[in-house]
Amino acid sequence: MNTLQNLVQRHKAGEQNGIYAVCSAHPLVIEAALKQALSDDSLLLIEATSNQVDQFGGYTGMTPVDFRNFVLEMAELLQFPTEKLILGGDHLGPNRWQGLNADEAMRNADDLIAAYVAAGFKKIHLDCSMSCLDDPVPLSDEIVAERAARLAKIAEKTAISSFGLSDLSYVIGTEVPVPGGAAEALNELEVTSSAAAIKTIECHQAAFDTAGVADCWSRVIGLVVQPGVEFDHTGVIDYCPEKAVSLSTVVNDYEHLVFEAHSTDYQTDTAYKALVEGHFAILKVGPALTFAMREALFNLCDIEEEIVAKAHCSNLREMIEQQMCNAPDYWNKYYHGDEHQQRFARCYSFSDRIRYYWPNEQIHHAQETLFANLSRTGIPLPLLSQYLPEQFQAVRAGLIESEPKALVLDKIHQVLRSYAKACKQIKG
Repeated sequence: MNTLQNLVQRHKAGEQNGIYAVCSAHPLVIEAALKQALSDDSLLLIEATSNQVDQFGGYTGMTPVDFRNFVLEMAELLQFPTEKLILGGDHLGPNRWQGLNADEAMRNADDLIAAYVAAGFKKIHLDCSMSCLDDPVPLSDEIVAERAARLAKIAEKTAISSFGLSDLSYVIGTEVPVPGGAAEALNELEVTSSAAAIKTIECHQAAFDTAGVADCWSRVIGLVVQPGVEFDHTGVIDYCPEKAVSLSTVVNDYEHLVFEAHSTDYQTDTAYKALVEGHFAILKVGPALTFAMREALFNLCDIEEEIVAKAHCSNLREMIEQQMCNAPDYWNKYYHGDEHQQRFARCYSFSDRIRYYWPNEQIHHAQETLFANLSRTGIPLPLLSQYLPEQFQAVRAGLIESEPKALVLDKIHQVLRSYAKACKQIKG
């Protein structure tokens, strides 16, 4: 039994534990996550999504091997025990190639899965729910399951040829709306029906059997459904346990299954606890982490402008705006309205599509300049209280240093601590 299987079995036995999955490739987020888990002496699940990392580099420029090495090098630097680190792949399937015909898109998906597994990723989300260019819309459950089973077969073969055995854990199903937050304003979400959840499970189990990979079905640990949580640009739909009562009981009939909840960003501490208690034992978080990081960086920009001569300021915010306008492909399909509304969304939307631009060299240089400026001048406590009040309290209590990177990391930790507490992975 692998680490994730053991965690799931403990939950099934009534422990009401869980695990959160950090879905980000930003170095500061990864460092914060490693330090949080190190402090908690807990497991850490870090996931790359199919648009961040693929065999061609994704938007981060990293292949699965590159991402693995990046995380492991940081773990080694921080002395994080690798046996407590789990790497996962999210939405692995034809997602990146929906503009191609299904045959070609699935060939790319085959190579994607093989690349992730060969690189040592152990948690694999099989997601073939999206229609390709020549597909009907939407796809039937049977087609989705057949394609997922095809990828599972490749994953098993790759694991055995690479490592001599397969100890992969799988997640099936997908959430509605699309990954990364809704593109339109939302007022209410329809919770996945029990019947739909059961059909997803049964179709996948049958497809695994037909594909000749029935022996790995016991390692399918998670089912992605919509529990009624989501966020759009300026709002959050909160989890209502009473609306998911029927759904939450579905996994009681499957000895190795819990739910995986996506788009749980920006929920309350009470909601996270209720989600875990409702068997949504795998909680995904991504945009909320980079959103918190962006908040801290913008607040540091405000401090910088108060104490550094304008000619020497980093101009980080301006550089981000410039680069987003120069290369709008990552936001212009999502942020609507007039120029003022689009500018607001580029800065402050909960979907945080700034996250696609952090790898930009000029933005990275501006961030380094910001840190260097404030490290040189020091941060006056009154300004720290004004712009980062929670971090001010932590500095006054001697919990963190009053230096730029530590302040940003603590802002990210605020998000992570909520998840760790709900999953019962935090000390105290």
